[in-house]
Amino acid sequence: MSNGDAFDLIELGAGDAMKSTFLLKYLLEQKADFSYLPIDISENVISYLNTTLPVSLPGLRVTGLNGDYFNMLEKAASLSKRRKVVLFLGSNVGNMPVSDAESFCKQLRNHLSIGDMLLVGIDLKKNPKTILAAYNDKDGITKRFNINLLDRINRELGADFDVAKFEHYPTYDPETGSCKSYLISLEDQQVKIRGKETICFAKDEYIYMEISQKYNVIQTNQMAAGAGFKPLNIFFDSKKWFIDAIWLAE
Repeated sequence: MSNGDAFDLIELGAGDAMKSTFLLKYLLEQKADFSYLPIDISENVISYLNTTLPVSLPGLRVTGLNGDYFNMLEKAASLSKRRKVVLFLGSNVGNMPVSDAESFCKQLRNHLSIGDMLLVGIDLKKNPKTILAAYNDKDGITKRFNINLLDRINRELGADFDVAKFEHYPTYDPETGSCKSYLISLEDQQVKIRGKETICFAKDEYIYMEISQKYNVIQTNQMAAGAGFKPLNIFFDSKKWFIDAIWLAE
């Protein structure tokens, strides 16, 4: 992208825009000609960003889009003909099995035009002990994150999970780069949903909770090419544990 080109900066799953705020500040300081289009499934999030960002970042043009990623990318394309630069930060692409991530990237490319760009965050393969320690942390943060889902089911769906009867169990396979978290039933038990539907768990039965897929750089370049992107650049963190990759839609 040459200096002075106008573009739309689109963030998928913007949340509170904490990560992207640093980039937004920099672009404003550089007097870049851009508009920020955060996409989020939460209507409250989009309302918050539309209200607060123009105040905290004077001069920022914000158009929040509430809905599904791909539906909102179509809407963004209808709002202007400017080049699109899409942000998919964190390691959100890692929250899918590899085949799903590849399909997602292909679908994303299909919603972009030649010359559009993607900045995607990807967690890298590293020492297996380092990865496993992050999901089996001594403070129990990941455990509470997963147990919280049972608490929400209790609260919002009227279930009666006894969370003390489930144990958090993470695994990491260094060959595939797949890090998975499970909750293990500690005994034979029954859970009722709204006092009607009954779910039975056997002792040692598992609930598959989440995946956090890790890649190496070669794999990320292959995923880009397979989806119709050209890898342009890669930015590492100081430990080279994580990358932000820039891909160009071809």
